[in-house]
Amino acid sequence: MISTSRNAENIIIEMARKTGVIRAREIRKAGLHAEYLRRLCKSGRLIRTGRGLYVLADGDFTEHHTLAEACKRVPHGIICLLSALSYHEIGTQNPHGVWMAIDRAMRKPKVDYPPIRIFRFSGPSLNEGIEEKKIEAVSVRVYNPAKTVADCFKYRNKVGIDVAIEALKECWRSRRCTIDELVRYARICRVGNIMQPYMEAIVV
Repeated sequence: MISTSRNAENIIIEMARKTGVIRAREIRKAGLHAEYLRRLCKSGRLIRTGRGLYVLADGDFTEHHTLAEACKRVPHGIICLLSALSYHEIGTQNPHGVWMAIDRAMRKPKVDYPPIRIFRFSGPSLNEGIEEKKIEAVSVRVYNPAKTVADCFKYRNKVGIDVAIEALKECWRSRRCTIDELVRYARICRVGNIMQPYMEAIVV
């Protein structure tokens, strides 16, 4: 029995090492009892970071750890707006919680941790400009810099027009995107007329 328990715990540790963040449902799906998670937490080998979320106690966490946790919770979500700006190191925004986009037709996910702010996108506005990243072995989808800038103008009432303008200026100044990319995503987000005078100003 001791050997079986140790084998099960070792399997869970290896799963956590490969995936970065592990969920209790993944343990059950693997045919293992969730009680092993409690034991591993008690022994100090795992840390419970939220309801049903566990990471290695000696894990190599990055500054974007909460993004990995959020994408584990909401795998169909896409990091957007202020959280995407922060990920791309554009501006000084450090939002409380994780800002994520989901399909307009999807049910709002119930997540207790990390705090997630949901925005509903649809069509090309949802599906265009996505980059696939890996954070602590977790697959993370995030909008690229140019799409994020266009989104900020679209949701300027949420993020602030000053934040959108500063993101545009810094994105251009740091060569994170081209004018063609900005024009493309401005059209997709239907903010071409709003962004045009600001884009004209930065290329003078």
